[in-house]
Amino acid sequence: MKNLFNTLAFVCAVPLVGARAAEAAKPNILYILCDDLGYGDVKCLGGERSKIPTPNIDKLAAEGMIFTEAHSSASVCTPSRYGILTGRYNWRSRLQAGVLGPYDDSLIPPDRLTVAGLLKQQGYSTGCVGKWHLGWQWPRQGDGFDFSKPIKGGPTAVGFDYYFGSDMPSYPPCFIENEHTVGIPIGVKAGRKGKEDAESETDQSAGVPGWSLESILPTHTAKACEWITAQAKTGKPFFLYLPLTAPHTPIVPTKEWQGKSGLDKYADYVMETDAMIGRVLDALAASGAASNTLVIFTSDNGRTPGGHSASIEKRGHYSSEFRRGYKTDVFDGGHRMPFIARWPGKIKEGTTSDQLICLTDLMATCADILGVKLPDTAGEDSVSILPALLGTADKPLREAVVHHSHRGHFAIRQGQWKLLFGSSSGGRSDPMPGSKALDQLPPIQLYDMAKDVGERNNEYAAHPEIVEKLTKLMEKYVAEGRSTPGAPQKNDAKIELYKDAKKPGLKQ
Repeated sequence: MKNLFNTLAFVCAVPLVGARAAEAAKPNILYILCDDLGYGDVKCLGGERSKIPTPNIDKLAAEGMIFTEAHSSASVCTPSRYGILTGRYNWRSRLQAGVLGPYDDSLIPPDRLTVAGLLKQQGYSTGCVGKWHLGWQWPRQGDGFDFSKPIKGGPTAVGFDYYFGSDMPSYPPCFIENEHTVGIPIGVKAGRKGKEDAESETDQSAGVPGWSLESILPTHTAKACEWITAQAKTGKPFFLYLPLTAPHTPIVPTKEWQGKSGLDKYADYVMETDAMIGRVLDALAASGAASNTLVIFTSDNGRTPGGHSASIEKRGHYSSEFRRGYKTDVFDGGHRMPFIARWPGKIKEGTTSDQLICLTDLMATCADILGVKLPDTAGEDSVSILPALLGTADKPLREAVVHHSHRGHFAIRQGQWKLLFGSSSGGRSDPMPGSKALDQLPPIQLYDMAKDVGERNNEYAAHPEIVEKLTKLMEKYVAEGRSTPGAPQKNDAKIELYKDAKKPGLKQ
């Protein structure tokens, strides 16, 4: 009888051991997303045109792979974050232009599969620490809010086990943990205080006592380190989505970092951001989990345009490297992102890929790593970049990438060619709708990115066949509700390709 019990115990233990081995084989995934960090703001990417030291990001690049043609799905914040988490182009949602405002409703419905939801189904612990900015169902009370009640519709409603962070980052002026504010902010009403990019956009006196804008980045960093350390002890695979609030305005480096760059406050803030990323990577190493962790570092869109960028360019620093435009623009400076991936034993150190990829590709890549097939209703615009990461890709992974601007302008990139459906940048770098300068511009723009990365020589008249080909491809993507193989899906809103010009006469 004793031998029988021992045999049964052994047989019962085999599935458990097998399950643990399977979980151990699944890589942890750490996704670090900066806010408004331009490609050229990373020293190892910008080269001589970059004057800001970023030693921690540079080290990550030396230990992994740099992607030179990675693009966010939009040139502003909320849409890019939607694309990262859903694997779907943002313009298929109700948000056709701009970003969500303070206290807007959730953009991701609870029945849509996210990267976090996918990984949770596969046995992962899922955490989000940092800036959300994808909406919540805020508990309202009169013309304000009742922060004593749970805040529904946030990260924990779409696949995350845990959340700690801030929303925009300064609405409301406090931290949020899971579905509750950490403390009760005072004097906060619906609506925006000041302009989006103003350092005074939040009345800090209305927040939770002790809360400050300067505290956001260090606090998010500390929480991320705590979460990684705790998860590594469980032996369960984990996914941490770490959307930092920096170096987005308000530009608020802590006292320790003020003046460190010798350039300006923005450069100081980038240096502090790099240091915080270093702390997170150190925590990952100290936890013992680094050897089985895929780390991805990127940004949501290009650097904010305006006086700050013009000032630092006079000192030889170019946030957009050699590309045209900034945040908000459909030009490359608005959406071509730093993108670095490290995966010990899988990704060869010190390598570079020129594959054209999009931040929407995270979902399909995770599914590919785990050998999971996505349903037709998820990841409609997501392509696995796993072959590029492993160095096995021998052809382009993507048919094309669609770009989207602040004002809802479209562009499509396929190979060397980029077609812009309109006369302007769709952002802040070019004439605004209604101006005489805009009326004098051609109705569309076509650039050969192989020889004109600055997007200065419009070749639409010389290559009508390319214009027609890319136009039809874009119309197909709109009509089918997806840009990847699978059953056609429905967009959540009507899609308008031409925003500031009439559709030019093309052979249909």
